[in-house]
Amino acid sequence: MRFLHTSDWHLGRSFHRVNLLAAQRRFIDHLVATVRERHVDAVLVAGDVYDRAVPPLAAVELFDDALHRLADLGVPTVMISGNHDSARRLGVGAGLIERAGIHLRTDPAGCATPVVLADDHGDVAFYGLPYLEPALVREALGADGTGHTAVLRAAMARVRADLATRPPGTRSVVLAHAFVTGGAPSDSERDITVGGVASVPAEVFDGVDYTALGHLHGCQAITERVRYSGSPLAYSFSEARHRKSMWLVDLGPGGAVTAERVDCPVPRPLARIRGRIEDLLADPGLARHEDAWVEATLTDPARPHEPMPRLTRRFPHLLSLVFDPERGPEDPLASYAQRLRGRTDRQIAEDFVAHVRGGRGPDEAERAVLGAALDAVRAAETESATAESPATRSPAAESPAIGSPATGSAGAGAVEAAPSSREVAR
Repeated sequence: MRFLHTSDWHLGRSFHRVNLLAAQRRFIDHLVATVRERHVDAVLVAGDVYDRAVPPLAAVELFDDALHRLADLGVPTVMISGNHDSARRLGVGAGLIERAGIHLRTDPAGCATPVVLADDHGDVAFYGLPYLEPALVREALGADGTGHTAVLRAAMARVRADLATRPPGTRSVVLAHAFVTGGAPSDSERDITVGGVASVPAEVFDGVDYTALGHLHGCQAITERVRYSGSPLAYSFSEARHRKSMWLVDLGPGGAVTAERVDCPVPRPLARIRGRIEDLLADPGLARHEDAWVEATLTDPARPHEPMPRLTRRFPHLLSLVFDPERGPEDPLASYAQRLRGRTDRQIAEDFVAHVRGGRGPDEAERAVLGAALDAVRAAETESATAESPATRSPAAESPAIGSPATGSAGAGAVEAAPSSREVAR
């Protein structure tokens, strides 16, 4: 059986306020053409179909067009909700849509109810595990812990129990939306850390012929049978070196896996350049980036006069300007953002406790309280997103959740053409 593994469409997302709808439509065209030309038997979408719980109308229309075109080809599609999606909204009408061959899996309670397709070698059972927020699904799944590993183990136990009832030789595919240990993240994925631990071991999916993962935006193979397709478009400058693609997978008799990368259309290349402004304006080696979307980091000790218009004259698609002045490590003006770079919310909170208490950090009990508080905020945000309506959303909430986190490209100084405060927080 041949299937196409994709994920993280993030329909409705922008790139530093550049509207990507045309590029996303081009990707859908490419997806449909690949399905038709490569004789694909099933399409898998491993979550984050939309960029936010209440997507803009244009994104909903593009999603509707994609489903109609796939249904017209007669090719089954299995799709799960991700942490950016509203599971309830995405799952509306799932029972009716299923009659057209579009199988939406957004309810954790249905994780052990597969979509069963057949080829010349027998049945293939496709199990859809939507994004599982531990605080919301732990009790329903009977998980023996509070983190991602515990709830995914509980969901996979149900999958294996169902698979054991299937005819001998039935092959299995799982769709999941999670951060699996060994995966390389980028700046554009929303943090799903729970209890200080974001990742789950790949062994959670042992015994399955293929696991189609979503959440991380770089296409990568954790193992031969556990893979991320990545996002079809770049959504942050940290993805400048990504090769955007989908996995075209052939699942042979006995569960043999052969996978090929199918490249996605690139609307415009990305470039990150760094140096003093005069060097950036004069360096002939940077000519290749003049048509790219550019993030420029200026290292001048003092902020140059009108850097944005000066740089834009050479790099007309400059989208992000970061200031990281050359300073010695002992300089008291060294950026607070630099000191936070690469640290999790929990580590930052624990460091703050140590700072205000003269160097004495939190003890184990206090760490547990901090962890529980962070988890509760994240769970509440996830739960409220499913019930949030456009009328109750603030203007800031309507801003596209793109941009780098505070510990990322915001770097060491103010950023021109920077994301909103909510984007930075994400």
